[in-house]
Amino acid sequence: MNMKRFSVLLLVAVFCATTVLSQTKHTLVSPNEKIKIEVELADGITYDVFCDGEQILDNCRMSLDVAGNVLGSQPQLKGTQRRSVNEIKRPFLHLKYAEVPNIYNEMLLKMKGNYSVEFRAYDDGIAYRFVTNLGKTIEVNDEDITLFFPQEANLVLQQSDRFRTSYEERYSFVKSSEWHSYQKMAHYPILAITAGGTKILMSESDLRDYPAPFFRSNDANGFSSVFPKVPSKEKPRSDKSNDVLMRHRYIAKTNGTREFPWRYFVITKDEGNLIETTMGCRLAQDSKLEDVSWIKPGQASWEWWNGAVPYGPEITFKAGLNVETYNYFIDFASKYGIEYIVMDEGWAKDNMDPYTPNPDCDLHKIIAHGKEKNVGIILWLTWRCVEENPGLFEKFAEWGVKGVKIDFMDRSDQWMVNFYERTVKEAARHKIFVNFHGAYKPAGLEYTYPNLLSYEGVTGMEQMGNCRPENSIYLPFIRNVVGAMEYTPGAMNSMQPDNYSARRPNSGSIGTRAYQMALFVIFESGLQMLADNPTLYYNNDDCTRFIASVPLLWDETKALSAKLGNHLIVAKRSGEKWFVGGMSAEQKEPLVKEITLDFLPEGKEFTLTSFEDGSNADRQAMHYVKKVAKVRKGDTVTIKMVRNGGYAAVIE
Repeated sequence: MNMKRFSVLLLVAVFCATTVLSQTKHTLVSPNEKIKIEVELADGITYDVFCDGEQILDNCRMSLDVAGNVLGSQPQLKGTQRRSVNEIKRPFLHLKYAEVPNIYNEMLLKMKGNYSVEFRAYDDGIAYRFVTNLGKTIEVNDEDITLFFPQEANLVLQQSDRFRTSYEERYSFVKSSEWHSYQKMAHYPILAITAGGTKILMSESDLRDYPAPFFRSNDANGFSSVFPKVPSKEKPRSDKSNDVLMRHRYIAKTNGTREFPWRYFVITKDEGNLIETTMGCRLAQDSKLEDVSWIKPGQASWEWWNGAVPYGPEITFKAGLNVETYNYFIDFASKYGIEYIVMDEGWAKDNMDPYTPNPDCDLHKIIAHGKEKNVGIILWLTWRCVEENPGLFEKFAEWGVKGVKIDFMDRSDQWMVNFYERTVKEAARHKIFVNFHGAYKPAGLEYTYPNLLSYEGVTGMEQMGNCRPENSIYLPFIRNVVGAMEYTPGAMNSMQPDNYSARRPNSGSIGTRAYQMALFVIFESGLQMLADNPTLYYNNDDCTRFIASVPLLWDETKALSAKLGNHLIVAKRSGEKWFVGGMSAEQKEPLVKEITLDFLPEGKEFTLTSFEDGSNADRQAMHYVKKVAKVRKGDTVTIKMVRNGGYAAVIE
């Protein structure tokens, strides 16, 4: 090669590289080019986000304080890597789709100081995370996740005044400019509605060895992260939980070479896309379990909500937490093909001793009866009991216990996040599945360890009259978006709010009977409990048979009609069957929607069996009508829901 020409080429290459490295703005767009993130490197790392030309986030900040060295302060770019990915993920716990397209554009900004920031742009949102290559163990003092809205936005939040929370708060509705730093914090997931009507659902995925953040207003039309620091001294508060007395100065002590949690933003103009998104799944690590054949998502009959007091002329035994009552629950579950029963608090003589049942509860007899009837046993435990009895999963496996419901964690600091992972990993070793109650929201662990079937972290039906459709209507758009949700539906005593009166054992819910049935289709969970008394389920056989027929894993999900805070109608497919669920909130007039069955295959006739609000359901919430009709692809179905009403159907 001519040396003069080589010198010119070398000069051009150096110039191009220098130009790239000296750029302060770096842009990443989604595959459909509708979502764009602009990252600027100056005194810090900031970014703007746009959707369909509307700026929805403005000058947002990110940084990571590692022992006083702030990664992101005065960043110096070493290089940029870009790639596009188009693949299919097949999660075991497929609560929306059996096959999840994972299509995105990625930009990795590699900085001096042995760290990078990785960005992804999807057609339905964006995500970013820090990646460090610092080698040794590090102390992370803080992480800055600061968001600003260019104009005032409406926020839907769960708020708490402290880090200790059961994550069961009802939603608060505030304007971004009216939320102040002296007011309560919020935690993921958070929904923002911009001035232009764009919805931004914010949460995290791949949370490992790191705390979950809370957020406080920054008094500048936005909010910033606040993390619980690692506990250094605790004392038992009760047999259920601990009080944290002192904390370290850092939020995490962790491996210096690692990927930090994804911060993600589902972005859409259409509320229905919130129902269909799989962002948390796409960003989570794939399963670490080689054999998942033993994991059986399913429904469970649960005794706590109904006080464990079945009644009726056939009941001749004294009901309670005893062999006869649990066997009655097992027989009920067996009749309807329900996979499990839950034995909640009180099955053990002492909450800290998982090996000694109460004197009336011969656990081995109950497990044996369940095995005879093909019904598995789930045992309730406190997290302290799990932590202080390290061999209990091995013992439970010997006994034949199928799963555990672990309660009262009520924290999300690094220690507790690690407790979740250690627990599901150890449970998997002994082929036991886990349901976390008193838990923070899902953050990807259920895809990495799919024996984790569900989390609570919701204002669920155990809260009786405090659990209202006006709050629950937001759950499919916010809490259930980020993962499995233990809500415990299935009340047979249904009431409207102006005549609600119920307490255990005669428990009841607000919302119509059709509403309660629809929740089994709408709400997503790998373990779905039937909360009410078997006696009432026997007395409402047609409703019970429908509820028990609803799958938990879905091949396909379609939002047919969705309006935030007002209603949702969704269709879900399992094999060749479609289920339709509709729910509405409080409204003056009945909600009427025309739904076209264009999702059905061509050339076949189907039977549609529906459970609909009766003509008096706005006053007598238990009034429902069962209908049967023949339908084909393209037919139109009229769905009418009264206030706090619902619609449930199967098409087969």
